[in-house]
Amino acid sequence: MPTLRLAHRGDWRRAPENSLAAFLTALDIPGCDGLELDVRISRDGVAVCYHDDTLTRLHGIDRRVAETTAAELEAFGVPALADVLAAVPRRAFLDVELKGETGRPAFEVLVAGRGPGLERAVVSSFEPAALRRIAGWAPTWPRWLNAHDAEPATIDRAVELGCRGVSIEWHALDRRTVREAREAGLQVGAFTVRRRATYRRLERLGVAAICAEAAALDG
Repeated sequence: MPTLRLAHRGDWRRAPENSLAAFLTALDIPGCDGLELDVRISRDGVAVCYHDDTLTRLHGIDRRVAETTAAELEAFGVPALADVLAAVPRRAFLDVELKGETGRPAFEVLVAGRGPGLERAVVSSFEPAALRRIAGWAPTWPRWLNAHDAEPATIDRAVELGCRGVSIEWHALDRRTVREAREAGLQVGAFTVRRRATYRRLERLGVAAICAEAAALDG
């Protein structure tokens, strides 16, 4: 199965990361199969696409996303997840990373946007509790555990959680770690790759998906 090339937070070279423009621009790149995006919950309970806990890095505002309404976030260019799902074509594969406590709002938006079977998408998170909650609501949904290493304890945790795969920081992946994850019945994804040479090496290892940006996104 060919490796999926996923635009990490969209194409942030052409538009702010996790913005609707960044997502749509990325999908115009030949060879881009889909998107990696981050989901948080606004103060008024709306699932929005944003990576950081606060608005400081991108907007210079010392305020947490969880303390800001969806309308206020929209004014800063932060899209609601529902709007992203409505705009992004169904052919695009999605790695939806849950940040913090997203609860039912994100789940319900994903059901509405990608169907009860979560078509052409996975839910990922660094937080086991988030993955357990999703499993409780939709046991058949594909889930990936995100991690910075591929040590046996990480693989065991993913298996215990019932995950379909692991998404690992690319430096930790080699032939051995990929093989061990696969022997445990897990797909392997990699993040975040910027160089074409790195992308090609991981592709040869047979990873299922690569979160790519910069030159690696262009193929």
